[in-house]
Amino acid sequence: MTLQPDLLAAIEMYFDAIHECDTTKLNAVFHPQSSLFDADNGTVFVEPIDSFSRDVAGRISAASTGQPREAEVLLIDHLSPISATVKIRIRAHQSVFVDHLGFVKGADGWQIVSKIWHLENTLNEESAGQ
Repeated sequence: MTLQPDLLAAIEMYFDAIHECDTTKLNAVFHPQSSLFDADNGTVFVEPIDSFSRDVAGRISAASTGQPREAEVLLIDHLSPISATVKIRIRAHQSVFVDHLGFVKGADGWQIVSKIWHLENTLNEESAGQ
């Protein structure tokens, strides 16, 4: 399946939203009924997008500290012309996350309907500059 520029634009919006702590972009790229999931602590943690958006709004953005945006697409798996799973890696301050983002294309374009995230690594000051 051919890569769709509008899906790539939605992924870039997600990267910018996290790097800049921009809830306008965050709320545009996430479906209003979406949720985020994590099981790093041994139990399933579920957070609705509204709660996550409030959390992001209260953060100091990596962009405001001068940290360059470090984000990459690892995999795009198209389930159909209007649904895809996207695996990404993104850094926010000293934390490096790997996310699986479930995207669907509806009336508002490509939006994330689910996010499963994993804290892959926490960088120390010495390795952060490399």
